[in-house]
Amino acid sequence: MTNATLKVEGMSCGHCVNAVEKALSNVGATGKVDLAAGKVEVRFDESSVTLNRIKEAIEEQGYDVVS
Repeated sequence: MTNATLKVEGMSCGHCVNAVEKALSNVGATGKVDLAAGKVEVRFDESSVTLNRIKEAIEEQGYDVVS
């Protein structure tokens, strides 16, 4: 398993947390959102999903992944 920390802009509430966590789950990853810091700790299997696909899944929910 691989861990990554992503800086995500545009999250402001519990709905945002749920949307990001669901997007991660849908692509086969798990994550913990730190709303105050604007960060998402992601855990995933590189043989199943790429970091770029994870970023795309978050961005499809309307948030900006800046790192």
